[in-house]
Amino acid sequence: MAYQLRAAHLYGDLMNTYGDIGNLLAMRYYAKAVDATIDIDLISLDDAFDPDKYDFVLFGGGQDYEQTIVSKDLQTKKAPLTAYIQAGGPFLAICGGFQMLGHYYIGANGEKIAGIGALDHYTLSQDNNRFIGNITIKNAETGQTYYGFENHNGMTFLGAGERPLGEVEQGHGNNGKDGSEGVIYKNTFGSYFHGPILARNEALAKRILKIALQRKYPDGDWSPLDQLTEDLTKNVVIKP
Repeated sequence: MAYQLRAAHLYGDLMNTYGDIGNLLAMRYYAKAVDATIDIDLISLDDAFDPDKYDFVLFGGGQDYEQTIVSKDLQTKKAPLTAYIQAGGPFLAICGGFQMLGHYYIGANGEKIAGIGALDHYTLSQDNNRFIGNITIKNAETGQTYYGFENHNGMTFLGAGERPLGEVEQGHGNNGKDGSEGVIYKNTFGSYFHGPILARNEALAKRILKIALQRKYPDGDWSPLDQLTEDLTKNVVIKP
């Protein structure tokens, strides 16, 4: 392979409740179109994170118990993770990972669990309710429509410098109030989409992959990605 990327899967042994590793498998699939490989390192409890070592980071979702454990360890990685994000490193955060990049989230039992404040959002808890079901959003910058499935108690409110991944056309989104879903900040993408999101949304997978490739190999030819139209879900019937 002509190109090599290295990805960090943050707490992949604890925060992978909904098969979020599938996002990395989707990235690997599309990378083959441009003769690129993606090596994956698991970064978990007590492991150091080197912001200069990685070309992509995935931070998946988990249950409140696991998130409480991860939240404490995550504080030891706050500075390097924030540096990676501020430098424009490609990052995908799903559900609990999305929440913990912000200032805090309120757990189901009412406890306030600290995030790292790398992004300016925060997450509250609903009383006896969850947002569950199919969801469709439209990205304002590209006009692309993304499909997914949401299942979350949290209500996330975006802050300064953040814009939504998409506007809700069907479903609840970040908080069920302002019509936003997910977040984009620099090259960090967050979402409540499970499933995983990149396996179902080819355009978003290629968008994030191109960012990673262009940062490491600015003179590379990534046009084959634009020409690739094969969908990972081509043999699966999915109704939005």
